[in-house]
Amino acid sequence: MSQSSSDRILAALRDWIASAPAGARLPSTRALVAQFEASPVTVQKALKTLINAGAIEARPGIGTFVRTVRAARPNDYGWQTAALGAPQFQGASSLTALRTTPNNVIALHSGYPDKELLPARLVRAAFSRAARSEVAVQRSPTTGLPELQAWFSAELGALTPAGVTPPADRDVVVLPGSQSGLSSLFRALVGAGRPMLIESPSYWGAMLAAAQVGVKLVPIPSGPHGPDAAELDRAFAQTGARAFYAQPNFANPTGGQWSAELSDRVLEIVREHGAFLIEDDWAHDFGIAAPPTPIAARDDSGHVVYIRSLTKSVSPAVRIAGLIARGPALDRIVADTQAQSMYVSGALQAVALDVVTQPGWGTHLRSLRQQLADRRDLLVAGLREHAPTAHIEAIPRGGLNLWVRLPDDTNVAALARDCEARGVMIAAGDAWFPAEPTGRYLRLNYSGPNPGAFPEAARVIGEALGA
Repeated sequence: MSQSSSDRILAALRDWIASAPAGARLPSTRALVAQFEASPVTVQKALKTLINAGAIEARPGIGTFVRTVRAARPNDYGWQTAALGAPQFQGASSLTALRTTPNNVIALHSGYPDKELLPARLVRAAFSRAARSEVAVQRSPTTGLPELQAWFSAELGALTPAGVTPPADRDVVVLPGSQSGLSSLFRALVGAGRPMLIESPSYWGAMLAAAQVGVKLVPIPSGPHGPDAAELDRAFAQTGARAFYAQPNFANPTGGQWSAELSDRVLEIVREHGAFLIEDDWAHDFGIAAPPTPIAARDDSGHVVYIRSLTKSVSPAVRIAGLIARGPALDRIVADTQAQSMYVSGALQAVALDVVTQPGWGTHLRSLRQQLADRRDLLVAGLREHAPTAHIEAIPRGGLNLWVRLPDDTNVAALARDCEARGVMIAAGDAWFPAEPTGRYLRLNYSGPNPGAFPEAARVIGEALGA
């Protein structure tokens, strides 16, 4: 058929569709061939043109129909405002640290390490083995795979000094990431409407979990060397709090690490007040000089509840964490975790266990320490050269972040917009304070991609500060 015949068929079908109701069925291909005295190929070509234009839709085995065309109008979800009421907590959907960026942006804002710092070969091999094993089709035990429980308890037990009873395998609960673990901890150990002490600044995810549970946060001033022990003691006495959430090693965001003396004093204070220390050891695998020693290794009386995540050090696709607690606290935590998630994917647990028990895991961690040190030092040198008014209070000995103090008159939000416009993403420090910020800060992640661009990023920050 000629092109003019094809156009004639299209024009006729468009006229028919225009007068037909939505959902009307078109004549069959055989009927259209007879009607237009055309070949089946030409008729099918015309129908395909109308399908691509969105005028009709084909339903295999049934026929071809006029598509329902909805009038263009704005979506009205206003009724939901009354149905939902006021939000009980503010989510983190707009937090800068969670934003993804295009490849041409220098990303200093994220909370995760670059994929080059992950044991990718070990992870891929572990997923392959897990897919072929029984864990891919079985429900795992509620508290976790026994082998993974044993690994978490052995890791902490290896650091336990003489005279202190190491944790048992039964003291471990495997969780689907530390974030859900924090929510369970705060519900089980604190409860809605009750106070909990927290370092300030501290991990924004812990603050989000507390808000979801309804826990009232009491900020304890903290810095690169940890909190003021006397202030912590007073806060326990004044508030009646029974829990203190803290990151003694390589804290997020400050990178701070407590001394052995401070750790002992905090443990003593917690015991004196009959309280819990919720120790978040998220950066255990990111020690630059040496792996840190958790406070939990020095406690066998159940005052320290310990949580260690593998999500950032193994892979963000492997959301696995281990929680260690003793006594009735463990029973309450297990009850809450079962109510929230019932059990953790056995396949993900098997992958995590596979990775951390491979000989290559230790080799990877040794290489990782050197890479983190090189990246940290590169960013520090760039800031000192190009942004001298950005003060680094302490060089972290582990973790992923630099905590940078800016001049007090800095408009941090405007600075972040300026830097983003110039291709550098930074995270304003306000989100890490449970109360009003005590200064103007940035949290800069030195484990992000393209470390060769860190000097350029520092130059952009310096110029934006100067402007």
